[in-house]
Formats: sequence, C-alpha cells, structure tokens
Amino acid sequence: MENEVGIGEVDLSDLHVAIYGLGLMGGSLALALRGKCAYLTGIETDPGTISQVRERNVVDCLEIIPGESFSQADLIILATPLAIIFEKLSELPSLHPGQAIVLDLASTKRLVVRAMSMLPARFDPLGGHPMCGKETLSFFNAESDLYHGAPFAFTRLDRTSYRAYSLAKQLCQAIGAHPVWLDADTHDSWVAAISHLPYFLANALSFSTPEEASPLVGSGFRSTTRVAATPSALMRDILFSNQDNLLEIYRQVRTHLDLLESCLATGDYIRLGQLLQQGAERRQRLLSVTGDGGQP
Repeated sequence: MENEVGIGEVDLSDLHVAIYGLGLMGGSLALALRGKCAYLTGIETDPGTISQVRERNVVDCLEIIPGESFSQADLIILATPLAIIFEKLSELPSLHPGQAIVLDLASTKRLVVRAMSMLPARFDPLGGHPMCGKETLSFFNAESDLYHGAPFAFTRLDRTSYRAYSLAKQLCQAIGAHPVWLDADTHDSWVAAISHLPYFLANALSFSTPEEASPLVGSGFRSTTRVAATPSALMRDILFSNQDNLLEIYRQVRTHLDLLESCLATGDYIRLGQLLQQGAERRQRLLSVTGDGGQP
C-alpha cells in the first residue's frame, strides 16, 4: 500500500540514516551499516558512549540532541528503551520537518504501531524488532555482526508504503538478518513465549537457587539463566507492555509444570518420560523453521 511519501524506489546506499540511541542494539546497527548507506547520524546522550563512538569513528555525525543532521535523515531508527520510543515519536514532528521512513526496534509492537499511526502523513512508519541481543547492554558490548543470521520482525501499518517495505528488506540484507513479517498482535503473542516468559523463568530460577550451590554452577545453569541479568528496569516496561500475552503463556506453562510435578510426585515414570520427550520434540520443530518470513 502506498502513501504520499512512499512513491518511487529507494536504495539504502543512497540514504541518510539516523539512529536514535547507540547502546547495544543501536550501536551494533551503526557498526553494521558503516559504508552501506550514504550518511550515518547517531543521537546519543551518554558521555561514555559518546566517547567510545567518537573514538571508533562509528558515525559520520554524532549529535547529543537531534539537530540539523538528524533533521535531514531519510531513515530514522529509534533504538532506545521502550518508554523513550514513545517520547521520541511524540517529539518527532517538531524535530524533523521533512519526509522520512521511521523504524523502531522495540520488543513489543502493538502500542508502538498505535503511536506511529498518529505521526503526520509525511512520515512512513514501520514497526521492527530484531530477535537478537545480549543481557549485557551498552555500546561497549556492541558488535557489527550482532544481527547476522537473526530474525528481524517487521509489523506494517495500513499506511506503510512499499518503499518502506523494500528498504526493510535491504536493511536486513545489509546486516545479515532475515525479515519476518507479522501483524502486531501475532508478534506480541509470539514474543511473550519466545522472549518474555523465558526472562521471567530465568529470573525465578536464579532467585530460587541457593547461593551455597554456586561452586557447582556450570554452563547449563549459566545458559538457562543468562537473560536474568538483563536490567530489570528495562524488562519491567517491556513485560507490562505485553501483560495480557505474558499472563496467558505463563498460565499455559504453569499447567504443564503441574503435569510434570504430578508425574514426579506420584512416581509415574512412563508419563513423565513421555512429557519430557514431547517437550524435546517441540523444541526441535521450533528450531527447524528458518528463512524469509514472507511479505506484509
């Protein structure tokens, strides 16, 4: 579907890209896009990050607050925490006087695309969520290949143009990700199970493990609880933004845990083995699905 800013072909290599927020995700994206767009502007306020970005010559222009360079960007990528994305979307009409494609990297999409729909017609919005990252944030941990091989979810609005769709595909090609096109409701339902509940469970397991057991902590415990190290303030906003879906998948998992508990408590050796095997087989099927997620 074309809107008034979606006419004509677009080539990433010809565009001025502005990334608002140069932490782990925004910083890694900037590193991956160096030399693949015409001009790269970064917006960052953290003094330590600013120093590292300048030292590594990551962007062509670094602004502490959006200024002249930001106002000329063709593609604006919002790579800040969720709460700040809403602030920046509301400020965007006064910060950028022209036309631009707007993409966010937030972990939930329904509320974000709703806010994007309120932007003036000169903006061409598209929701995005790269399924990659680390529990250790900040530009210090940024990597140019962080996105390589990762699914990159996109949620289009009714007003999203083919131009924005084409650019999203080019962006994925440039950073080595593969696009997956979903509606916002489906996206938020799926990430509740794939991303948000695992954080919940990792946090609960970490809290419930006796500290005196630390001498036996190995790779299994570390990998199982890795995401529990994600800053709680960041996760709290994400979890509440997807509250209904998270509670639904939590109830489903709790029901299955009750079945496992019952088998264990009653000594049902055969049934316990069956349930464990079913879980292992479901994991294998989940991991076997790869590739392009189709068109919007």
